[in-house]
Amino acid sequence: MTQNLILQGTYVDPDTVMSIADVAHAQSVETITPFVFRCADVQMDDEAKKRIDQAAYASELDYALLDGSRTLSDFKLLAMDMDSTLITIECIDEIADMQGLKPQVAAITEAAMRGEIAFKESLTRRVALLKGLDASALQRVYDERLQLSAGAEKMLAGIKAAGLKTLLVSGGFTFFTDRIQQRLGLDFSHANQLEIIDGKLTGRVLGDIVDGEEKKRTVERVCQELHISPRQTIVMGDGANDLQMMGIAGLSVAFRAKPIVRQQADIAFNFVGLDGVLNLF
Repeated sequence: MTQNLILQGTYVDPDTVMSIADVAHAQSVETITPFVFRCADVQMDDEAKKRIDQAAYASELDYALLDGSRTLSDFKLLAMDMDSTLITIECIDEIADMQGLKPQVAAITEAAMRGEIAFKESLTRRVALLKGLDASALQRVYDERLQLSAGAEKMLAGIKAAGLKTLLVSGGFTFFTDRIQQRLGLDFSHANQLEIIDGKLTGRVLGDIVDGEEKKRTVERVCQELHISPRQTIVMGDGANDLQMMGIAGLSVAFRAKPIVRQQADIAFNFVGLDGVLNLF
């Protein structure tokens, strides 16, 4: 099996690329763009991978080792986490900021994303802190603070052009996923629903919480609906609650992710935007 090493970054030093290509025993190096290079037919052992990992990170390059015969159209579904993946913020942290509680909620969020607290427990605790907040705060967060991650729209255009369906699956809230789904023309979405009574958040979530297991089940359900295998799915995420759905994917991408996620994903994007996935094939 021919393997290619893809190197990309927001700035790329060609000399660094050639140095890494030597470590990988690449047969040739192709310039795709000034920011993307393909090292073809590489031969790497564990020591070479370790050296490349260190050199790439030090040079702010993202790298991916892929079967050279794979194409984007081999995949049929792109499944994405929302908070800190498709968008730049953690919505619940920004909602909490409206209550003056962002530090407390953000600390729980961080611990959950690192895998130190079970997601269901963490979400229950965080949502409880929002009790009594006027529901208009949700719209303010969407209007004033929610931004797409770098490369999101370019990535989705390329994904759709290749014929893939799209799924937004989030441990966040339907208030945001519904709006993003409509705004970006995504095919499927699934998230938690905040309970709102008389225009106020009650501090509770309606129904079962979308945790890591439910995210995995959602990917499986959508795959069944599309009559495809989960191995025909690209899954992107950043937190520990994404690991289960990433584990069943044909390709898992950690985006600006916590260390536990970077270590287990097939590919990690620490520097390039989401559209970096288009450069892999």
